[in-house]
Amino acid sequence: MNHVNLIGKVCSTPKIVELPNGKKIAQFTMSTKEMYLDENGKTQTRSNWHRLTAWGNWVRVLEELGTEGMNLAVEGKLVTRFYQNQGKKNFISEVEINDLVIL
Repeated sequence: MNHVNLIGKVCSTPKIVELPNGKKIAQFTMSTKEMYLDENGKTQTRSNWHRLTAWGNWVRVLEELGTEGMNLAVEGKLVTRFYQNQGKKNFISEVEINDLVIL
């Protein structure tokens, strides 16, 4: 099953891109924090950054309300795509949003 749930902070204002077919996509990054104990038993915090994309009605929501620094809960799936750059194949993994809640 391909299912992702994240709660974190939006790190970049959503970039809205209109595709040749007229559809729009929103792209942005989000950070999440993870707490863990180090080898000395002290609590440490680690940040992780995630690439996110949204389609359909979520683009309109992010276009109107999406701002850097806002807290967000998202549910979606992990997708991987690739593109060619100077003959080299590059892969990108990102979370495609199915549902979101502004916190």
